[in-house]
Amino acid sequence: MSRLVLPAELEPRVHRDEPMSRHTSWHVGGPADAWFVPRDVRDLSWFLSQLPAAVPVTWVGLGSNLLVRDGGIRGVVVCPHGALNSLERLDATHVRAQAGVACARIGRQCVRWGIGPAEFFAGIPGTLGGALAMNAGAWGGETWRCVVEVETIDRAGVRRRRPASEYEVGYRRVVAPVPGEWFLAATLVFEARPDASQESIRALLERRLESQPIGEWSCGSVFTNPPGDHAARLIESAGLKGYCVGGAAVSTKHANFIVNRGSATAADLEAVITHVQQTVERLHGVRLRPEVRVVGEAA
Repeated sequence: MSRLVLPAELEPRVHRDEPMSRHTSWHVGGPADAWFVPRDVRDLSWFLSQLPAAVPVTWVGLGSNLLVRDGGIRGVVVCPHGALNSLERLDATHVRAQAGVACARIGRQCVRWGIGPAEFFAGIPGTLGGALAMNAGAWGGETWRCVVEVETIDRAGVRRRRPASEYEVGYRRVVAPVPGEWFLAATLVFEARPDASQESIRALLERRLESQPIGEWSCGSVFTNPPGDHAARLIESAGLKGYCVGGAAVSTKHANFIVNRGSATAADLEAVITHVQQTVERLHGVRLRPEVRVVGEAA
């Protein structure tokens, strides 16, 4: 049982010892001390302002780029998905989306509105908040190429607006001007595309279905691509397709995916990640960098 002590007014708003395996696409992870889903931004601001400064806070969207260790997460986990879920068109080319909106929804809706290119969002299996945090991308597109402005919140519940120019952005990397702020929403800019259709998304998703282990429990791509190469090529040429520890295995369909065959623990998955890194570095001299975020404590 969690030993986390919260103010009495916060206690009815959280779920104690929430299994994180329910909230990650790998279906693994120990319990969070406390799980909080805000009703809206104002509710979130109030909650954070009442939270003791010593209590750690972790944000989780769809859990698609996340490995939670078997010992779980200390402190409070905030989940904006299902709450911060507004998506609206501001004008002919601008869209505002909150952090809890699934990226796939952004891609589909922008095509309906006849603006883009936004199809790549349909290939990102998480929420906009996570995509902003790591500059997620797919099919050659990247989140921050579309960002005009973001809205953030800090530990005190204070909200701010920041232009995209304040952030240092690279491949799967975002450095904030001030640490300790989380994304609430973003204004995105596209171009008018009256000829846009759902067929383009369907074609891209079919291509993804052919090349990736869709339907199996995974986190998407595990490693970033090193300059001038592809992580999947390096892993496959190292003979690691099918390598397994317990219930975790390198996918035989796409080498940059590690799948939970149904019985994996977080420790199994982390062991496979480490072995792949060490083997590729030994054989190819390249240290693969994980794009998956690892949080929590070991069992």
